[in-house]
Amino acid sequence: MSKHSGTASARLRADYMRIKRDPVPYVMAEPLPSNILEWHYVVEGPEQSLYEGGYYHGKLVFPMEYPFRPPSIYMITPSGRFKTNTRLCLSISDFHPDTWNPAWSVATILTGLLSFMLEKSPTFGSIETSDYEKRQLAQQSLSFNMKDKVFTELFPDITEEIQNKLAQREQELAERAKAAESGSQSDGGPTSNDSTNQNLDASQMSALTNLLVVVGFALFAWTVTYVVSTLSEEEG
Repeated sequence: MSKHSGTASARLRADYMRIKRDPVPYVMAEPLPSNILEWHYVVEGPEQSLYEGGYYHGKLVFPMEYPFRPPSIYMITPSGRFKTNTRLCLSISDFHPDTWNPAWSVATILTGLLSFMLEKSPTFGSIETSDYEKRQLAQQSLSFNMKDKVFTELFPDITEEIQNKLAQREQELAERAKAAESGSQSDGGPTSNDSTNQNLDASQMSALTNLLVVVGFALFAWTVTYVVSTLSEEEG
């Protein structure tokens, strides 16, 4: 192990202890068990933001010269804010080693990333999408992350939380579909009252028809009788 990699490992272990002691709001981070120079993070969309309800997975790749050189920053989950699997140009990333401060830690990097995510400033690796698209991607992020083996292995607690939310969402959709189907049947299909009314209407129409036939025959018979009587009187 080189002097630089030893320094980076020691510093990252210290950063890990610090971030466990004082967590960054809305962000969790874990290094790969096999490589402490690669960290994975999850940003939980803050309340009342376009990303509320979303979980955004990404990674930090540290150089062996850390903390004297900054890491590369990537976003893996589609967010509508950043391109996926693309190095992001931020003042805290390896795009700007001239502005990097060795005193900054993993917590500083993640705080800066979240802050920039909530802004609309363009940079290399950012994209422009509508507010509607960002909200849709926030909802889709749950199922997207469930397909990522690294995500589910490094963040079991978040994975369980997402699974519960997805199960609840499916249950709500099933209940809505059932309610809609019941409403459709009650609105569109004939009810017992409708059938009774239809039967009554048919009976009334039949009775009216019969009455008209009887009256018609009676009028016809009266007319014939009157004509015959009149002719008989004239002949007599």
